[in-house]
Amino acid sequence: MDMQDKLNLYLLVPLAPLFGAIIAGLFCRVIPRWVAHTVAIAGVAAAFVASVLIFQDVQAGHTFNGPVYTWLTSGNYKFEVGFQIDALTTTMMLVVTFVSLMVHIYTIGYMQDDPGYNRFFSYISLFTFSMLMLVMANNFMQLFFGWEAVGLVSYLLIGFWYTRPTAIFANLKAFLVNRVGDFGFLLGIGLVLAHFGSLDYATVFAKAPELATATINLWGDQQWSLMTVICICLFIGAMGKSAQVPLHVWLPDSMEGPTPISALIHAATMVTAGIFMVSRMSPLFELSTTALSFVIVIGAITALFMGFLGIIQNDIKRVVAYSTLSQLGYMTVALGASAYSVAIFHLMTHAFFKALLFLAAGSVIIGMHHDQDIRNMGGLRKYMPITWITSLVGSLALIGTPFMAGFYSKDSIIEAAKLSTIPGAGFAYIAVLAGVFVTAFYSFRMYFLVFHGKERFGKAHDEHHGHDAHADSHDHHGLAPGQKPHETPWVVTLPLVLLAIPSVFIGYIGIGPMLAGDYFAGAIHVDAAAHPGLAHFVEEFHGAAAMGVHALTQPPFWLAFAGVALAWFFYMKRPDIPAAIARRCSAIYTLLDNKYYFDKFNEVVFAGGARLVGKGLWRGGDVGVIDGLIVNGSAKLVGWIAAIVRLFQTGYVYHYAFTMIIGVFVLMTLWMNRA
Repeated sequence: MDMQDKLNLYLLVPLAPLFGAIIAGLFCRVIPRWVAHTVAIAGVAAAFVASVLIFQDVQAGHTFNGPVYTWLTSGNYKFEVGFQIDALTTTMMLVVTFVSLMVHIYTIGYMQDDPGYNRFFSYISLFTFSMLMLVMANNFMQLFFGWEAVGLVSYLLIGFWYTRPTAIFANLKAFLVNRVGDFGFLLGIGLVLAHFGSLDYATVFAKAPELATATINLWGDQQWSLMTVICICLFIGAMGKSAQVPLHVWLPDSMEGPTPISALIHAATMVTAGIFMVSRMSPLFELSTTALSFVIVIGAITALFMGFLGIIQNDIKRVVAYSTLSQLGYMTVALGASAYSVAIFHLMTHAFFKALLFLAAGSVIIGMHHDQDIRNMGGLRKYMPITWITSLVGSLALIGTPFMAGFYSKDSIIEAAKLSTIPGAGFAYIAVLAGVFVTAFYSFRMYFLVFHGKERFGKAHDEHHGHDAHADSHDHHGLAPGQKPHETPWVVTLPLVLLAIPSVFIGYIGIGPMLAGDYFAGAIHVDAAAHPGLAHFVEEFHGAAAMGVHALTQPPFWLAFAGVALAWFFYMKRPDIPAAIARRCSAIYTLLDNKYYFDKFNEVVFAGGARLVGKGLWRGGDVGVIDGLIVNGSAKLVGWIAAIVRLFQTGYVYHYAFTMIIGVFVLMTLWMNRA
């Protein structure tokens, strides 16, 4: 394959989904549904096949880094569209295109009754294009383009059912919170351009060691490490996109969008953009221990405290959403421990089993006629066998059951945190270890309440059906009395089965080359002398099978087992105990129920503060200065002068003569004084 053929293949990956998005979007009102989903699925399938071919080429040792189009030249600066094709890129390309393909197929069944069917396919194909442009970028400008584009499509999809106020509130919240993160991200990119003179990754990474000790004056006389400031600014962007505390508040609310979106954007791909970006920036982050320490602490807080919130959720999608937040925290801990390859490994395994769990939740929602409350379920195992078994596989992978995909990546993160010498690593190790128990508990709480125990459906039937199809947030339709759940059609269950397969095997296959081998050589940079944690882990690694057997004696396995056992006891045997605990510990329950009051704080301090400032500016500036002083004040001044002048306009000659004499007298006085 010559270079031109390779370039065409690289271009096919993002442009094929874009073509599908354009056809399904521009002609959504005129083309039949089968054309919209065929062209969208064909585009993503072509991107997936091309990604597989590129992956094989990279494995053969053929990487690529170069521009494909110059967008703008300004002085010495060039803004280009370019691709960097290496092991890190191809891993992300395979994950994005495969999960996207599964979601596209699943959507045929999930959205079949929705009037916005064609529009939905257009959006998800556009998202796939945006995400691929982000991961294939070889420069900061293109990275930022993809970064903002996925944010835009996320906004469109969260508010897909735009007639519902909750959906509009959620997508606005997501958009605004991400702008906070993106402001930091833009500052980081601006600092890179100012100090490195280029936005090209290779140029910046090559020059980074020279600027490792450079300082920058932000305010006062205080000098800050340039590399620390750049890395923390870039990571603030990742905190927004990858939903780290305190910029996590948008993700649970984004469940207002249709379930396929929750799986594609808010579990497998978009939220991992921040993880990918920090891994790509590893040559910069390795030069700042302070930045790594900041990353690991933020990740540890997110991993543990977001997991606690999953325990009390009753909406099936929100349980999985908080699980996603917690797992993103795990990935961030790995980044902070300089174990970038472990973070990407967990990103990959998590994409499969979390997309599976979300799509399985959607399958349950369809089977339950759009009731999402797990308290109204139970005993679905016999009605929905395929959904049941795939959900079990996803849950076992999530909690880190030995030999499952999630086990290898999750245990590697725990080990990386344990072996790390970064300040904050001790706290992170305790947090991720405690998180294992919490994850197992809330995952199997949901699993037991949904699929086992006595049937509790048919009690919460809502007669109101005057709503768009798949109102899968709070407009519960539910099963009518006497109605039974049903297994979903094959277009829904096939993606579940295809995602369950890698959820079992991908960890066993991938851990050797990705962590212990040189799979990421040249794509990820780790300063082994300064951060030897991962190197120590590799020394102790003796193969995937040995790791699985050894885990049976380790704390994570027993913590996970204890979490499952406690969930079974509480929700299968003694459901009265959780209710009693909630009553006894009402203060803690209220704290968790209010999500640590982050939303309340944001509403009062930021939203309320902005409204107060706006009100003050309106009253002081608009009403007081502009209307009061400038507009009305000038009118009053003219009126006042006119009233005085009017006194002299009497029509009597002697008044005018007197005025003239006074005027002459004043002028003579001034002239005499000057002389």
